[in-house]
Amino acid sequence: MPAEAHRDKAAEAAKPDEPDKADKADKAAKMEAGTTRTSPASPLTERQEARRRRILRASAQLAGRGGFDAVQMREVAESSQVALGTLYRYFPSKIHLLVATMQDQLEHMRGTLRKRPPTGETAAERVTETLMRAFRALQREPQLADAMVRALTFADRSVSPEVDQVSRQTTAIILDATGLENPTPDQLSAVRVIEHTWHSALITWLSGRASIAQVKIDIETVCRLIDLTAPSSASKDSD
Repeated sequence: MPAEAHRDKAAEAAKPDEPDKADKADKAAKMEAGTTRTSPASPLTERQEARRRRILRASAQLAGRGGFDAVQMREVAESSQVALGTLYRYFPSKIHLLVATMQDQLEHMRGTLRKRPPTGETAAERVTETLMRAFRALQREPQLADAMVRALTFADRSVSPEVDQVSRQTTAIILDATGLENPTPDQLSAVRVIEHTWHSALITWLSGRASIAQVKIDIETVCRLIDLTAPSSASKDSD
């Protein structure tokens, strides 16, 4: 298509030893993509979905090797074999891309957890086991974890759809672990507090301000809210 060809030329025009041309190409790609952004809510064709998956995979690989600073839009475009303008159409900025990468990682994590669900006797024990397993998965890729968490921290209102997706995915992972089919409003509130604590624990661990042991204690403590907010037998008897 003529538009794609134009974007390819814009991407190829920027050479590593010509920073001014590279900057101009980036700006041109952003401007062109800005009018045709692929919305996260828009249904994607099979080809578009495959392209999006390549982009997210490239983002995760670059972040895993070098952290936040290693994820450069031009390198992501080259690694995923898409034109720079196409990349900006899917993700307007590096922050959008890394937050979407975190949502994608959580989605994979949820699938893994569903195949091997937690075995604790209480909801609190199951949620603790689930979140610690998720934490250890991120622990194996500290550079990637740091890049994604930094992106969440830097995200402004323009990234709200992507941030909301991360929150929904985290909530879904916690609710899966509880085994509750119809959680009460109090239990849903507890889930939100657990989610906030988990993200906070991840940040403090990544910054070197908390050990794994301390993280586990904090997660165990906050997960007790699930059992504490369960409808009591006394209230059931009164009904």
